[in-house]
Amino acid sequence: MFTIGTMAEMKNLITGVAHIGIRVFDLDRARRFYEDLGFEFIVGPVGPEPVAILTHPSGTIINLILNASSGETPNILMDVEDKHPGYTHVALAVRDIKEVEDTLNQKGISITEEPIKFPGGTSLFVRDPDRNVIEFHEENTKI
Repeated sequence: MFTIGTMAEMKNLITGVAHIGIRVFDLDRARRFYEDLGFEFIVGPVGPEPVAILTHPSGTIINLILNASSGETPNILMDVEDKHPGYTHVALAVRDIKEVEDTLNQKGISITEEPIKFPGGTSLFVRDPDRNVIEFHEENTKI
């Protein structure tokens, strides 16, 4: 169990997100999709899972975990009535949501939720080939 002193120490120890793990079925299919989003393939498959590593000029790193049993099943966290605990999506910060929308349309990437305005900005959502959810979020800097 954490004590207040231990939580304060952890607050200072975590410096950011090292990478995002995304379970996929087919490396080639997933790689093409994420390369369309500007990620660059670094290495893989490596390790016991196995994993392929991609990086983005923004500093975001993804690990494609290559052990999904099927590429056609529903996303158990998002697409079934019985809601399961777990990470539901990744949100990528963007400069211009309209430019992102136009680029996704040009690349033929289906937008699953059109731009939605939130108090903190505007977001739109897509699914990768394995139905993992990706949010693109433009922060509202106007007060």
